[in-house]
Amino acid sequence: MIVVLAVSLALAAAALTWLRLRLVVVTVRGDSMVPTLRSGDQVLVRRKPLRAVAAGALVVFARPRTTEPGWMIKRAIAVPGDVIPRARVATLWSYPGNRVPAHHMVVLGDNRDESYDSRHFGYVKEPALLGVVHRISRRVP
Repeated sequence: MIVVLAVSLALAAAALTWLRLRLVVVTVRGDSMVPTLRSGDQVLVRRKPLRAVAAGALVVFARPRTTEPGWMIKRAIAVPGDVIPRARVATLWSYPGNRVPAHHMVVLGDNRDESYDSRHFGYVKEPALLGVVHRISRRVP
């Protein structure tokens, strides 16, 4: 009986560890993703490499060019190999080539007037990527 309990607890601990390595809960702060996400909403993020991210996905990544820790949530509008959306992201005119380079992506907030995104800081590099939003939990007003 004790052996069965010990094995069950070990399996439960292993499953929890695996889940924590694959899934993260992030709370939305700010209005850059309105109407898709509102401040206070929580998102379940599945850790994924950049090669598994599709254009249009909601992604979570480390804040670029800042010493302030935390995460940002934006929509990936171009991933490696996609045509650079220079008309939507004027700051990318200074980058050479016509395609998003390997290990980089372009992100925009859904609420363009309130969003700090690739229009301001350029590409998001792969090491900054936490993952892709898997599920949204709405804050009750």
